[in-house]
Amino acid sequence: MTQTVEQQTAPKKYELTDETTNSWDGRTLHRIRALVAIAAIGVSVGDLGGFVESEGNLDQSGNAWVYGDARVYGDARVSGNAWVSGDARVYGNAWVYGDARVYGDARVSGNAWVSGDARVYGDAQVSGNAQVYGDARVSGNAQVSGNAQVYGDARVSGNARVSGNAQVSGNAKVYGDARVSGNAQVSGNAWVYGDAWVSGNARVELSIHIGWHAHVGSENGTLTWFRTNAGVSVNRGCFSGTLDEFRSAVQKTHGDSVTGQEYRHLIAFIELRSSQWTHAAEKAA
Repeated sequence: MTQTVEQQTAPKKYELTDETTNSWDGRTLHRIRALVAIAAIGVSVGDLGGFVESEGNLDQSGNAWVYGDARVYGDARVSGNAWVSGDARVYGNAWVYGDARVYGDARVSGNAWVSGDARVYGDAQVSGNAQVYGDARVSGNAQVSGNAQVYGDARVSGNARVSGNAQVSGNAKVYGDARVSGNAQVSGNAWVYGDAWVSGNARVELSIHIGWHAHVGSENGTLTWFRTNAGVSVNRGCFSGTLDEFRSAVQKTHGDSVTGQEYRHLIAFIELRSSQWTHAAEKAA
């Protein structure tokens, strides 16, 4: 005797309606309508949501939802308990999951992931292979791109840029017009802001591990110095290298001019400040 076991398919939580809009690249997106109540997020049967290109963009299980005029398309996916709302866009191969929220005019694209309890909002952009997770926040006009990671309780905001293989974690904050790139790591309670530029193999864990001076040199630019595994590195205009290399470049380019003297005073200050790194680390431990 053969027994037939019927498998019940879970009911769909939403359907695609006939109301459509187009993405910037000409894709047809459909507004969604709830078929079941999702009490955990306050969605009732019949409530309209945002726009998706296909059912592959928003899981039919879980509490994930797309609200308002938000759009999810391409091979992008929203799952778990994640929300996308406002005028946010999630596209490409991006994935928003866990309890993550993407809202406002934020954009998540490429192969980027936003997960955990992370929030991406305002006009922020997360692209490339970037990842934002944990309790991290990316907001304002900030951009996280490349293979960069922002996680923990880190905050990236303003016009800040985090790119390359950079990592911002812990309670670190990057904001203003600051740049963190290369293989730089900003963590702990460190703050990077203003016009500071941290790059290379930077290892900034404490506020004392970084500093910058504005309106210096013949171009009135910003001189940023920071801790690396090898010591102190400096970024100034087109120059990026160690403090000793910077000292040599200053002598070669500016000699004993007023600009050269200004730079030598700043170098002396950087050497004094960096000499306290070990003591500061022991005190913070």
